[in-house]
Amino acid sequence: MSASFDFVIVGGGSAGAALAARLSEDPSVTVALLEAGGKPPAREAIPAACATLQLDPEVDWMFKGEAGKAGRGLNDRQIPVPRGKMLGGSSAMNYMVFVRGHPGDFDNWEAKGASGWSFADVEHCFERLEQVTPSNEAAIDGKGRGRSGPIGVGIRSPVLPCSRQFVTAATRTGMPEGDYNGSGRFQEGGVSSLVQTNTRDGKRSSSYHGYLENAAENRPNLTIITNAHANGLILDDEAGGLSARGVEYRDADGNVHEVHATRETILSAGAVGSPHLLMLSGIGPRRELEEVGVTCLLDQPHVGKHLKDHYLVGMTFHAPGIGQNVAEIGLACGPELLRGPDGPLPVDPADDVNLDEEQKALKAEAERQLAEWESSGSSLASSSTYDGVCFFSTGLGDEFTHDGQIGFLTATNTAEFYRTGLNMDIDMMFDDPEAVLATDRENIILIPSNCVPRSEGEIVLKSSDPAEAPLIDFNYFADPHDLKVMVALMRKSLEIAKNWPTDVPGEGPGELLIPPMLAEKHGYKEGDEPSDALLENLALHFGNTIYHLSCTCRMGDVVDNRLRVMGVNNLRVADASIMPEIPSGNINAPTMMIGERASDLIKEDHGLMVAAEAA
Repeated sequence: MSASFDFVIVGGGSAGAALAARLSEDPSVTVALLEAGGKPPAREAIPAACATLQLDPEVDWMFKGEAGKAGRGLNDRQIPVPRGKMLGGSSAMNYMVFVRGHPGDFDNWEAKGASGWSFADVEHCFERLEQVTPSNEAAIDGKGRGRSGPIGVGIRSPVLPCSRQFVTAATRTGMPEGDYNGSGRFQEGGVSSLVQTNTRDGKRSSSYHGYLENAAENRPNLTIITNAHANGLILDDEAGGLSARGVEYRDADGNVHEVHATRETILSAGAVGSPHLLMLSGIGPRRELEEVGVTCLLDQPHVGKHLKDHYLVGMTFHAPGIGQNVAEIGLACGPELLRGPDGPLPVDPADDVNLDEEQKALKAEAERQLAEWESSGSSLASSSTYDGVCFFSTGLGDEFTHDGQIGFLTATNTAEFYRTGLNMDIDMMFDDPEAVLATDRENIILIPSNCVPRSEGEIVLKSSDPAEAPLIDFNYFADPHDLKVMVALMRKSLEIAKNWPTDVPGEGPGELLIPPMLAEKHGYKEGDEPSDALLENLALHFGNTIYHLSCTCRMGDVVDNRLRVMGVNNLRVADASIMPEIPSGNINAPTMMIGERASDLIKEDHGLMVAAEAA
């Protein structure tokens, strides 16, 4: 099968869905959107169910990555790299933390040569994509925040007491409360807040739900092709140089098709997928391509390089009376999340006819709570459990932005999720992992993350077979500066825990849970102040990705400031891979902004209608 459109977009994720929706606002053009997955499953809309989407091959690419100097407490030192394989992409499986980033991040992009990408240039794109719901639970600035955009932004309901306590504790360490997406981010000492999430009425507001569902997906000039796994670009090598003419893809049955673009092909396949497709198509480092039998059409040494990611260290505290337990959260998500080999309900719903009275009552209560969430959006299910955050400068980073982020999780997860979803060697991590991670145990987690890492990794082609994932090498802590920053962040996290507000002196989170093997190695006893060496070892053993892969087709090296691939006509990249530097916070909102900004640039270049004209 072969078809032709004005624009062909590969990847229906955070940027791709936004771009497809915006371009198809002009009825005079035709747009094809290729997505390797399908529509998201029903549980995708439940914020608290986000972890269940990982390791599901229907919706997750299930990549793994090399950990560099980290990962010593991971099985085979492999970092799990969940990436969304469905409409909405990773915005359909992430933890929904909505962070624009510091204005200095984008001004730094322009300083690095990305003209037209300063904060003043992109602020309107953030405002255009947001529909911010004001809250009396947290300070949200009115100025510069969007009120009618496709992506819902709000505060979870109900706000849990422990989340409010985290914010209070952070303010006691010098980080005043404010809107980290507004003017509050400029406060001296940093800013702390309840988390703003990309949700609407307690339900996930992914790029699929916001940009495509029910409206754009029914436009006659937008064709969405799901279960379409791109094999590579269709390229012509003519007198004027290389030109992109479309994409070859295979469908769910393995049949190969071509889709042609008369104007432009745009890659929005993400920081892994976009460089992978370029390299499969012969655009990349010549030596690496030729080693796996790919003919190099354009020697581009920067494709796949400069990989940046944010790294976190989960610092777990037993907090009875403060934290949530997993059993309560699972109950709020409905009966389907209570099914499984270790769950209280049968895997097969058909077996529910044999439920005993206790199981029947449990199922009925789960159904009641799920119905409450569906009707009101107010429920334990309305949050991923990432409910509090603070941003600040350690004093070790660059002046243009903050380098520190500490998130707050109201609960741990199950032992099975730690073992498989995070790939942790939990027997090395905890003295009695089944007890520490029991479903009725009340824990909290502080997650420090270096916002501006200096270490760079890479995406490397392993095979000419499009079905084989590329090598992802994070190369964490290649620059020793990153470990110094991480220790400073971990110390700040300990300070927050010590300043926890309590009604009774001496109550609050317990001591930081130190892995027994590290305690023995460093002579640590409960109640001691951890040494820098111990904290370093904790970071090197039991940290993990925070899923913010970026910079692998960065502006200035692979694409120009209008996102056009240098050396190839009619080809652009629009996703997190084009970032010249990783933003100092969660990157999903900036990635959707890139989709918005790309639509402006393409409309300008082709004389298309802008949104106001098309409305």
